[in-house]
Amino acid sequence: MPWLSSGDTEALVLTVKLAATTTAILVAVCLPLAWLLVRRDPRGRGLIQSLVMLPLVLPPTVLGYYLLVAFSPAHPPGSLLARLFDQQLAFSFTGILIGSLIYSLPFAFRPLEAALQQSGPALDEAGRVLGFPGGYRFLFIVIPGIRPALVSAALLCFAHTLGEFGVVLMIGGNIPGETRVLSVALFEHVEQMNYQGANRLALTMVVIAVVTVLLSQWSGRRDRF
Repeated sequence: MPWLSSGDTEALVLTVKLAATTTAILVAVCLPLAWLLVRRDPRGRGLIQSLVMLPLVLPPTVLGYYLLVAFSPAHPPGSLLARLFDQQLAFSFTGILIGSLIYSLPFAFRPLEAALQQSGPALDEAGRVLGFPGGYRFLFIVIPGIRPALVSAALLCFAHTLGEFGVVLMIGGNIPGETRVLSVALFEHVEQMNYQGANRLALTMVVIAVVTVLLSQWSGRRDRF
């Protein structure tokens, strides 16, 4: 008998896909955004930082509810997004991806901003003294210089997305192969009093979390030597 049922395996694959996609997009977006805030110190920086950190204190169900309303074709934002993505976003993978991007944003942005504030300007100045152009300095000097923080942000974002529940359930529901992620599948097992399936799924999520933490620690130790 397999450890996970076919439905739970499908949920595992979908969850990993969601977490990996969310992590890749957020790291790609947060790196230049954090660097812009560190280098330029634009007017309204505090407001931008507050908006980025808002998902940390906003209840996931509240965020999911407002996204569900925004995704509704009955409202202008929803109809515009539906035309832009050529699909209805509520109860779709694209919809839960957008929700995950917003909800996991602080976990990718904050470690990168802190690392860039600490060592980014010095690395950039060293590259400037050596005569390298700005884009080259950022890609080949600044980013490698904050590699531990980059890896930490990516792993933290990935692990956080794996456990998302409230946001995903509100805007995605429980559609197998489309929005049924691990946390929703676990809730479904408990709701059906299928505790054997729930225990196996929960243990799988614990193992993934432990492996993620160990990878983060291993990466940090490796960069110190």
